[in-house]
Amino acid sequence: MASRNSVTGFALFSFVFAVILSLAGAQSLAPAPAPTSDGTSIDQGIAYLLMVVALVLTYLIHPLDASSSYSFF
Repeated sequence: MASRNSVTGFALFSFVFAVILSLAGAQSLAPAPAPTSDGTSIDQGIAYLLMVVALVLTYLIHPLDASSSYSFF
């Protein structure tokens, strides 16, 4: 009977030791990664697109305006 009690005690001690050892090696969770796009790059892309559209329209409209007889005063 003493042998059975010592085996039970050893098993209990091993289980508690394993739990404590796993908790000692635990690490905290890593923080969440930063967002890849915060909207600034999207806004900048839209601004560049609108500037290109304005530039194309300027070059398309300018010859029409230069050929007409237009005077400020």
